[in-house]
Amino acid sequence: MTAAPDPVAPSTQVAASAALDEAVLAALDTVRDPELDTSIVELGFVTAHAVDADGRATVRLRLPTFFCAANFAFLMVADAHAAIAGVAGIAGVEVVLEDHFASAEINGGVASGAGFVASFDGLAENELEGLRRDFLRKAELAAQDRVARPLLAAGVPPDQVGSMTLGDAPVSADRERLRHRRRELGIPSGDDDPLLLRPDGTSVTPSEVPLHLHRARTVRVSIDTNGDYCRRLLAGRYGPADRSLPAPRLAAGRFVTGPLTIALGGRSPHSGADRL
Repeated sequence: MTAAPDPVAPSTQVAASAALDEAVLAALDTVRDPELDTSIVELGFVTAHAVDADGRATVRLRLPTFFCAANFAFLMVADAHAAIAGVAGIAGVEVVLEDHFASAEINGGVASGAGFVASFDGLAENELEGLRRDFLRKAELAAQDRVARPLLAAGVPPDQVGSMTLGDAPVSADRERLRHRRRELGIPSGDDDPLLLRPDGTSVTPSEVPLHLHRARTVRVSIDTNGDYCRRLLAGRYGPADRSLPAPRLAAGRFVTGPLTIALGGRSPHSGADRL
């Protein structure tokens, strides 16, 4: 007796698995290092990702140093887990942080949904949403500089920049990045809202514009400098990465050989086991 053919052809299964794997990578690309305001994929923190035939996703992460602060590490692992869990077709998620002093606590805490305080019982006093919001405010301020700086370089006077709305600024990826950060913070983000805003979402007065622009540039330079330092640290720890190649995937429980993904990453203020 001839067995009935499989209703789903192998080629179709492979295509579906590949599409789901790409969706997982796209979800990971939305996860940012909170201090650097940069995707963990772009930074090179994702070393492998795979989706098995049952729809279970496995992701492996690494950080620039063994002692990258546990709070930042926990946020990234938790955000990666949540982002992947939100992908249609994913039946289960495992995110593994490797080569880190608190890998066991972080991996176990995220997997069980325990939260930061419970994961570091006796060592941590607060959950991390306040920290996340503090860094989001810095990211939003840095984004203001990225939009304002080209205008100033083109000769637009500071007082005129201070009177502009978001819609007055040229269309750019930086402008949309600024808009997105404001939406995350819940502060005005429409085209008719001011280009320059205080952290609480109120307008910057004309007399405050020069100092506000100076602060925005200082924060942006700090973020960019830390990002470059992070990339160098990761390169020193694991070797340089090839930006032209995607992250290696897991196949049958093994790492596929080949260069690791996109850029590099690291930590300066993050570093230190005492920063819980």
